[in-house]
Amino acid sequence: MDLSIIIVSWNVADLLANCLNSILTHPPSGSYEILVVDNASSDDSVRVLREKFPQVRLILNDQNVGFAGANNQAMQAATGRYLLLLNPDTIVFEGTLQCLVDFLDQHPQAGAAGSLYENPDGSLQPSAFPFPTVSRELWRLLHLDRLHAYGTYNVQRWSREIPREVDSLQGASLMLRRAALDETGLLDTGYFMYTEEIDLCYRLRQKGWSLYWVPRSRIIHFGGQSTRQAALKMFLCLYGSKVQFFRKHYGEASARAYKRALKFTALLRVALANLGAALRPGRSEHYRQLLTNYRALIAELPAM
Repeated sequence: MDLSIIIVSWNVADLLANCLNSILTHPPSGSYEILVVDNASSDDSVRVLREKFPQVRLILNDQNVGFAGANNQAMQAATGRYLLLLNPDTIVFEGTLQCLVDFLDQHPQAGAAGSLYENPDGSLQPSAFPFPTVSRELWRLLHLDRLHAYGTYNVQRWSREIPREVDSLQGASLMLRRAALDETGLLDTGYFMYTEEIDLCYRLRQKGWSLYWVPRSRIIHFGGQSTRQAALKMFLCLYGSKVQFFRKHYGEASARAYKRALKFTALLRVALANLGAALRPGRSEHYRQLLTNYRALIAELPAM
C-alpha cells in the first residue's frame, strides 16, 4: 500500500463527510486506504460512515483517547509506506495527496511533509513553525511577530511553488514516512491534545530526518471544529502541552521559565480585558471569555 490516510474524528459528522468526499473525488494515483478513528462521538458520525462510506476502515473507541492515542491506533493498523494524518475539518484538492507522496518519493531524506493550509476564504493559514523556545513563545504571546517574524515563520512571503525545509509541521495534513517512524516511535500519548506533532517533528529532526512544507499540496482547514466543543478545557490543554514539551525536551528550568512567561502575559491580558470591558461594553461577552480563560490559566499554572 502506498498511502494510508488517517482521520481522527469527534462529533463533526458533516465536516468528516465533506472531507471524505474530497478524498474520494481527488484520490492519489497509487494504492491507498482510509482509516477513521471515532473518539466516542455522540452525534451521527458512525451512522454516516457506515451508510455512506463503507470503504473506510472504521476504528471505534468507547472513550475519547485524544489525538495522539487515536492516531497511534490507526498507524499501528495501517499498511501504507506513507501515513497521512488528516483532520476531519479539511478539504483536499486535486493533486493534494499525490503531491506529498511524490515529494517523499523524490526526497528520501525527508521524514515528513506537510501541506499549505488555506482558510475557507482562501487566505493563507500558517502550518509550519520554528521549534518553540521561551523567547519565541514570549515574543508570540506579546504579538510581536506583527513587527518582526521571530516566534513564527513569515509564511506570507514564501513562494507557493517551492518547498521549504522547516522545523515543525502542524498535524492537520501531515504525511509521515513509515521508515522514519520506525526510528522515532509514534506520537507521544502523554499529550492528550496539542503539541504532539511538534514533539514528533522534534524527534524526527533529532534522528536526522528533514521536514518540508510543500505548498503545491493544498487543503482548506476550517480549524478548531472539535476543540471548540470544550473550549476552556482545550485552552488549558494547549498551554499544558507546551509546558510538557519544554519539560521533556529542554528540562525543568526551561519549563519553569516558560510558565513565568505564561503568567506574565496572562496577567497582562486579564488587565487589558478588564479595561476593554469597561471601555467597550458592547463586547462584554468577548472580554468575559478572555477573563475566564486567563484566570483559569493562572490558577492552573502551578500544577502544570
